[in-house]
Amino acid sequence: MGFPFFAERELMTNFAGHCLTCQKDRIVQNVAGMNIWSKYRIEYKELVSLGLPVLVTQAGIIVVSFADTMMVGAHSTDELAAAAFVNSLFVVATVMMIGFAAGMIPLVGALFGRGDSSGAGRTLKAGLQVNVSVASVFTVIMGCLYFFLDCFGQPAELLPIVRPYYLTVLCSLVPMSVFNTFQQTSNALNSTKMPMWIILTANVLNIMGNYVLIFGHAGFPELGLLGAGISTLFARVVAACIIVAVFRGKMRYRPYVDAFKDAGSLAARRVEVWETSYPVMIQNGIECALWTLGAIVCGWFGKLQLAAYQVVNTMAQLGFMTYISFGVATSIRIANAMGISDFQGIRRSASAGLHITLLLATLASAVFILAGKGLIGLFTPDAGVVGAARLLIVPLVLYQYGDAVQLTYANALRGTGDVKPLLWVAVVAYVLVGVPSMLALGDWLGFGSVGVYYSFSLALIVASLLLWLSFRGAVNRRERIKLSTN
Repeated sequence: MGFPFFAERELMTNFAGHCLTCQKDRIVQNVAGMNIWSKYRIEYKELVSLGLPVLVTQAGIIVVSFADTMMVGAHSTDELAAAAFVNSLFVVATVMMIGFAAGMIPLVGALFGRGDSSGAGRTLKAGLQVNVSVASVFTVIMGCLYFFLDCFGQPAELLPIVRPYYLTVLCSLVPMSVFNTFQQTSNALNSTKMPMWIILTANVLNIMGNYVLIFGHAGFPELGLLGAGISTLFARVVAACIIVAVFRGKMRYRPYVDAFKDAGSLAARRVEVWETSYPVMIQNGIECALWTLGAIVCGWFGKLQLAAYQVVNTMAQLGFMTYISFGVATSIRIANAMGISDFQGIRRSASAGLHITLLLATLASAVFILAGKGLIGLFTPDAGVVGAARLLIVPLVLYQYGDAVQLTYANALRGTGDVKPLLWVAVVAYVLVGVPSMLALGDWLGFGSVGVYYSFSLALIVASLLLWLSFRGAVNRRERIKLSTN
């Protein structure tokens, strides 16, 4: 498979450090003469250039999620509910692994900003070692959890469907971590298109696999939900193999691959990767654990509300995928600017990223309001599930803005490399605020799944405020340190 779109980036890579330094000098000289709109227009262009491939990647992932949900829902409501339960358990491990891999962006991005390709390649190697180790630990933890699936209070008739699907998804964690590491490294190198094409290819394979394995077409057995799990495993393995092959074979990655092959000690870099990545991982895990708890709580109210929760969560990804795409772009821009201590550029990138995500939140909310009923009907013909899901549209719309703001500033903070505040923000917003409000609104006050969704809004608003304050504090501290050393 060829990837001709790499050609446009090859020249930029060779002169990355020089160009970024010159760019900083030009910005410092010219910003004073710019009006506000012109200043942000330049940043919008850069963010869109980086964010659109990530958005297409996220859209591809959402298409697969939609296809999975629709195909499984068409096969049976019980399998839809079983998928909701298993996916809600694995989303914690999956998102924590993605968050851990995202720790590569500030490290590699700053090195790329300085033109240090050797350091970036060695960081990639150390990052791959640490990420695979983390994925192996998650595989063991989730494997142990398998033996306690009957302790979560879910309907007993779902367990025979849950178990084989759970084991299949479990096997996909390590190959997914390999892909995540190379993907985030490529993003930090300002090459967001390459992972996009690989994920889109894997998504096509996944959808084709779903079609033949869930329903038993083209001579394959009818496996239902298990077929969806096998298809997911195959697609993740293929994606990992392709992205490794691209790094080894493409000229633009040659300096990083040469450094990757260096046999020198990587102990210090592994520690650096760990210290930058684990706060992001834990923050992501705590946040997603709240949504997993939401699935468990909705399961207390019956399989119809659990299935409705799965449908609306899948719809919610329409908004999330756009916010996270431009959040990643913001993180990349800030990491590159950190490499050359462009604090004015850091603040400008964060503000421009916020403008874009707020606009996208408004568009997503309009889609949910105007087309929510039709979207729900795509996932299941069950009238009970459709009725329960329609009640979640209003709280779904309300939390779009909190989600957009918190994703913008969480990624902005990651771009600075000052990631420790992510831990205490997650504890306060999602544990101390989110969990009690979910139990109070959903269970104790009897609002059911609607109360669960309103609790998300409260948690996201608190997270947004705390992340904004943390980002401002981190940038101000770095600027003071830089000024004191000059």
